[in-house]
Amino acid sequence: MAPDTSSDPLSFAIALTDFATTVPDDRLWVVCLCAEWCGACREYRPLFEQVAREHPKFRFAWVDIEDHAEIADDFDVETFPTILIAGEAGTRFLGPLLPHAETLARLLDALQPAQALVPAVATLLGALQREPLAFSVGGR
Repeated sequence: MAPDTSSDPLSFAIALTDFATTVPDDRLWVVCLCAEWCGACREYRPLFEQVAREHPKFRFAWVDIEDHAEIADDFDVETFPTILIAGEAGTRFLGPLLPHAETLARLLDALQPAQALVPAVATLLGALQREPLAFSVGGR
């Protein structure tokens, strides 16, 4: 079971990292593929953090596609924010999403079975596993 860190976003990022390094974790990743220059992404970040606190059965990450081009370029993101929901079993969702907390929360509550894991998703998930602090949500 994941640690309870619902009260503080920074604690959430640190505890998630500590937990991920000590216990195998099969929770799905919810990844926002964004860009620092994007105003919609900057406005969405606190809402994304809110959804992260409210959905502890998932792991959340914020990936700036320019800062992390080596793992994000293959996604060809054209619309922001773009959300990836995936795990070891495969991809559950990949696409642009309206930047509203309620929209993401509804999506998480209605997930369908995974699709086959493609190489770009496998590369991104590997990077998240190796360096979770570099992509933390709420712990800038």
